[in-house]
Amino acid sequence: MKKCRRCANQATLHITEILDGNASEVHLCEKCAREYLNDSESLDSEGAAAELAAKLEELQEAEDEDFDHLQCSGCGITFSEFRDIGRLGCPSCYEDFRNELRPLLENIHEELLHGGKRPTRIPGHSEEQSRVLQLRTQQREAIQQEDYETAAMLRDKIAEIESILHGSEAPSEDAT
Repeated sequence: MKKCRRCANQATLHITEILDGNASEVHLCEKCAREYLNDSESLDSEGAAAELAAKLEELQEAEDEDFDHLQCSGCGITFSEFRDIGRLGCPSCYEDFRNELRPLLENIHEELLHGGKRPTRIPGHSEEQSRVLQLRTQQREAIQQEDYETAAMLRDKIAEIESILHGSEAPSEDAT
């Protein structure tokens, strides 16, 4: 599975252009392919489109070289291999390729946090309980980053929500 040369979507159009006996391949998604074809029609010569494709190919090869150096510590897959096959090899890949995966996930899902429905197999699971879980994750991250003020603020929010969940009043600030 090839990725589009211009964006992170799956390529659906594969163009091979031949100029002066040199072949160059361009892999594009439907949207980028339309733009590419419109751009190439408006260019003065046929060679300009082939030249653009060759430059895109060079850029992609340079990018692939950079990604070949990124390798998962768990399974050994490179980021280039992941881009070609579209599947990660193990749970360690998510952490090792974190910086490269974030933009892809944002592009695909438009968010990094899941905002969908809750599974029906968790009866009684409320918005507040989900919020507590989310706050606890943020608190752990704040502690790892040694941001203790944020961690304390999150602790207080968690305590406030839990007191509401358990039916008791929120602890007052003067009771220490």
